[in-house]
Amino acid sequence: MRAMVMPMAVLLIAGCAPRDAACLAPEASARGEGMRWVPAGRYLLGGPALRGEEGPERLVALPGFWIGRTEVTNAQFARFVAATGYRTLAERAPDPRAYPGVPAARLLPSSLVFVGLGEGGPWRIVPGADWRHPEGPGSSLAGRANLPVVHIGHEDARAYARWAGGDLPSEDEWEVAARGGLSRQRYSWGGAPPGGEGGAAPRANLWQGAFPIEDKGGDGYRARLAPVGCFAPNGYGLYDMAGNVWEWTRSPVPPAMRGGADRGAHLIKGGSYLCADNYCYRYRPAARSAGPADGGASHIGFRIVRRSRPQVPVSSGERRRLVARAP
Repeated sequence: MRAMVMPMAVLLIAGCAPRDAACLAPEASARGEGMRWVPAGRYLLGGPALRGEEGPERLVALPGFWIGRTEVTNAQFARFVAATGYRTLAERAPDPRAYPGVPAARLLPSSLVFVGLGEGGPWRIVPGADWRHPEGPGSSLAGRANLPVVHIGHEDARAYARWAGGDLPSEDEWEVAARGGLSRQRYSWGGAPPGGEGGAAPRANLWQGAFPIEDKGGDGYRARLAPVGCFAPNGYGLYDMAGNVWEWTRSPVPPAMRGGADRGAHLIKGGSYLCADNYCYRYRPAARSAGPADGGASHIGFRIVRRSRPQVPVSSGERRRLVARAP
């Protein structure tokens, strides 16, 4: 994706960062910060194909696992960077060997940014755009601590997950978690429409209207990210498994849907705030898309999993019996 890097006017948007309050209080426990347990079981995934890369329905068996109740936020990612000094793909100049024929002067640290309607389409490769500067130079994280971190490549998400003692979810793990215990339902909350229009309560941060012409903002976030956890959780207590940002998985893009995608590309799931029914409609658990192999974008984030078994509390009576048996 970053092979498209080209000279362009810098987007000067200082002062335009939304100052969104947190929708959730921080949570920490012995299980790890903000994790939820998904039980082992046999699960029906997939379903009738509403897009060419989807389906068929399949039965999978999975062990239990922990998964983040929200997407990783800017505040969480900042702690990782402070502890490790990590620099994301967007903060590094692209490797010239990956872009033969592209002049070195054009291989700048950059990332893909949604800029809305305008000449050249709604997307731009913006030099200087990265997780700290989501729209490019002049933008910042002021007021955005609780928004999901974006401009994170698959490599970056894996680095964070390892530091946090976890991993990225597989596609199957992600879809099982997104369904929240439901089976054969179109959405992570069931079969009802996502709301946000006609007075119906919104269930996710999506695009209401014709993309990219107008987002009517019925969900409260017009053409922009929401802080994590602003909409009702699914049956497993997980927030934003539909919309807000696409989420990385550890699963490679299958050859059948690879098309022009690089061999190193991985699947992303969940859709984003840019998903409209006329354009994307991939905020359903069964939907999938190929993430960029060489970076991130302003609508891609992630959450992590841990695959250790849960600690079952021991009752006082059982503790006495264990002590009595000890040599």
